[in-house]
Amino acid sequence: MERMWSTWRSQYIESFKEKSEKKSCVFCDAAKEEPSDERSLVIAKGEKVFALMNLYPYNNGHLMVAPYRHTSDFESLTAEEFDEARRMLQNAHRALKEIANPQGFNMGLNIGEVGGAGVRDHLHFHLVPRWAGDTNFMPVVGEVKVISQDLLATKRKLLERWDP
Repeated sequence: MERMWSTWRSQYIESFKEKSEKKSCVFCDAAKEEPSDERSLVIAKGEKVFALMNLYPYNNGHLMVAPYRHTSDFESLTAEEFDEARRMLQNAHRALKEIANPQGFNMGLNIGEVGGAGVRDHLHFHLVPRWAGDTNFMPVVGEVKVISQDLLATKRKLLERWDP
C-alpha cells in the first residue's frame, strides 16, 4: 500500500483536543479579529454576524458566516441576525463567483454533532464553491483533500470583491 502524508490532519485532530481543554470557542475568538489583519481569516464584520474563511476547507473559497452571539439553537436566531447572515452569504456568493468561477455551491448549516457540526456550540453557515470533479480519489480513498490555493490569498481576492 502506498502512503500519502497529510500532516495538517494531525493538527486538525489535535485542535479539537486543545479546544476542549481550553473551553474556548473558535467563532467567539475569531469575532475579536479584524479583517484588516493580514493573518486573520475574518473577511467581513457586520452588526450581528461576521464572515471568515474555513481553516480546514472542503474546497478553495470555503467560508462561513456566524453570529457574534454564542448560540447553538437555530430557533434562537433573531430576525436581524438571520437577515444579516442571508445578506452576507449573498455577498460571499457573488464575490466567490467573480474570483473563482465555480460551477455550483453547497450552502448549509449543520446543527448538532449528529447533524455534522464540527463546532456544535456556535451556529455557523457554510458556503462551499464546487466544481465538476472536485471530489476525486484523494478524499474518497486517501482521506486527504488537496486545496490548491492559500487561504489568505483567497481572502485577499475576496476582499477586493466584497461589498461593504
